Amino acid sequence: MERTPMRYFGRRQRRRLARRRGFTLLETMLTLVIVSVGVAAVFDSYGAFTIANQWSSRTATAELLANEIREFTRSLPRHDPVTGLDLDEDSGDVYGWGLEPGEVEATDVDDIDDLDGISFVWSGADLQNSEMPGPIDAAGNVIEQYVLNSVDRASGDDVQFGWVQTITVDKVSPFDYAEVLEPGFDEPADGDFRGRDVDDYPLRITVTVGYQGMFDAEPDTVTTLSWIVP
Repeated sequence: MERTPMRYFGRRQRRRLARRRGFTLLETMLTLVIVSVGVAAVFDSYGAFTIANQWSSRTATAELLANEIREFTRSLPRHDPVTGLDLDEDSGDVYGWGLEPGEVEATDVDDIDDLDGISFVWSGADLQNSEMPGPIDAAGNVIEQYVLNSVDRASGDDVQFGWVQTITVDKVSPFDYAEVLEPGFDEPADGDFRGRDVDDYPLRITVTVGYQGMFDAEPDTVTTLSWIVP
């Protein structure tokens, strides 16, 4: 009669020991999955934050470079102060729109229409392709700190990458700035209207700032800025 409680106690103790067993393989795998998902989420959020921070920094730089062009044009006349803008009524040819001979860099530019189609690039500027050294500041000087240098690990070649300022100048209607006119457009006198000469129209300047990274085939547009010169 005295052994029965001992056997009963032994069964309870064995059941307690059984309940204290370690993790099963399934439980371990589930734990690893949960931890892995958590770690992946942390790294993903960190990567998203880094990309957002990088894009924010580039946007601020691009807006600065666009406004540098705006300041650069502030003191320039719309058309060349010497040759002006002239239309040959017989042939329809326009003289004076775009770069004049001898204008090869930003400091040579002396009027706004010179800038039409010009890009200020960080490397390999070719005037035949309407490119000048850049990017430039409000004084027309190249901003050297925005020309980035590195080395291609695969080839060992020097690589430059950085910013591009591309400018478009449009002649627009004085009554509708969204209406783009040909450079040679003019209006003859008609009745009470005394006419409007070819060089007497507002200009719309549009600056597109792009960034080309080391492994990018071409610049990506970061910001665009437009304004009217009455």
